[in-house]
Amino acid sequence: MPAKDDMPSTLKRSPKKAQETYVKTHDHAVEEYGEGERAHRTAFASVKHSFEKTGDHWEPKAKKGPSDAKAAGGRDTKAKTAGGVDVNASKQHLLDQAKKLDVRGRSRMTKDQLVDAIQKANARSTRKAVGR
Repeated sequence: MPAKDDMPSTLKRSPKKAQETYVKTHDHAVEEYGEGERAHRTAFASVKHSFEKTGDHWEPKAKKGPSDAKAAGGRDTKAKTAGGVDVNASKQHLLDQAKKLDVRGRSRMTKDQLVDAIQKANARSTRKAVGR
């Protein structure tokens, strides 16, 4: 499977099911669209329906579905992605995620602020895991 060779590091540190979802979707997208960015975006969109980014890896979501407006709207939407943060989750869930990631000041944050803080914490964790 070609996608397995160039799988993003965050997925390499994730459950086998997330990896399989990415590889299967990527390989089908390559057949449909050809190799390239679109195939990778399609594969990540598929992962985001069942998993959310937590730190430097992906974890299963409690409820399947699009994680943000970009995932819900598809390719032609102008909506922004939340980088794997499940913006449709409850505020309590986001608070729990922020606690796992040791986000300071989380108890005083709005839901949108929590999403932004979790995105930043995830990016830091990923950079640290890959040694950047």
